Amino acid sequence: MVLIAIFPGQGSQSPGFLTPWLELDGARERLAAYSEWSGVDLVAAGTEWDADRIRDTAVAQPLIVAAGLLSWNALGDDHVAGVAGHSVGEFTAAAAAGVLTEEDAMRLVGLRGRAMAAAAASSPTGMSAVLGGDTVAVLDRLAELGLTAANHNGGGQLVAAGSLSALDALAAEPVRGTRVVALQVAGAFHTEAMTPAVDELRLAAAEVATHDPHVRLWTNRDGSSVTEGAFFLDLLVEQVASPVRWDLCMSAFADAGVSGLVELAPAGTLTGLAKRALRGTPAVAVKTPADLLAAAELLSPSTS
Repeated sequence: MVLIAIFPGQGSQSPGFLTPWLELDGARERLAAYSEWSGVDLVAAGTEWDADRIRDTAVAQPLIVAAGLLSWNALGDDHVAGVAGHSVGEFTAAAAAGVLTEEDAMRLVGLRGRAMAAAAASSPTGMSAVLGGDTVAVLDRLAELGLTAANHNGGGQLVAAGSLSALDALAAEPVRGTRVVALQVAGAFHTEAMTPAVDELRLAAAEVATHDPHVRLWTNRDGSSVTEGAFFLDLLVEQVASPVRWDLCMSAFADAGVSGLVELAPAGTLTGLAKRALRGTPAVAVKTPADLLAAAELLSPSTS
């Protein structure tokens, strides 16, 4: 079985990264529709805007989902046995699995980005990656500082979230064997600080129709498979203020006998984690259309 994994979160796309994708037939028209639905000029954002502008939470989130959907449509879903997404990538996964239409996914993620940006602006918070070290010791240190483990990414990586002063203290006195890297994000995502965004997103989600997934669909909540579309939408809403358990997702992939992983654009982070946590599992990061052939070969029945 081959798993399609969706790119994790904001801050990793580079200026102009969508330019080669718009050379594909129908891609420019598709991105224009995504722009209308999300309320963000994604054509300009993905081809012209600088790093600071596309790092804005309200822009980055729909831009990432749009990139994932462009590469998903270019690749096709033949021989795909399961999908999963990390953080905002779960909206791409929901559309790929048929739980949401692309229009509803883009409308909701546009709202999500704006709501999370507003919540982040209300207090100075942030996030830092904690690389390496003993997990229990790291979690104890975070609790001591009043920080939350917002992302359990596996492969020796946790993401701490909370007040900037506490994150500074963590960096000043890191746990033995760890390296702390500040992330360029607007606030403490996947923590209680995002509760106002959850409330806003829940109101919008109540008006959205869902369908049960047509392929296996794993959730960030605990790595379990979800079979009811309405329940997955509920999880998408709650995920805004809840930890991302990508480590449990990767454990579930291994238990399910996943034989390969294709990461949709903008790609690279999840395949990097998989190299450490799912050693020996073939993976392709689809960064540009030039990577589609390798992804298609991995998905072909002869290799999967």
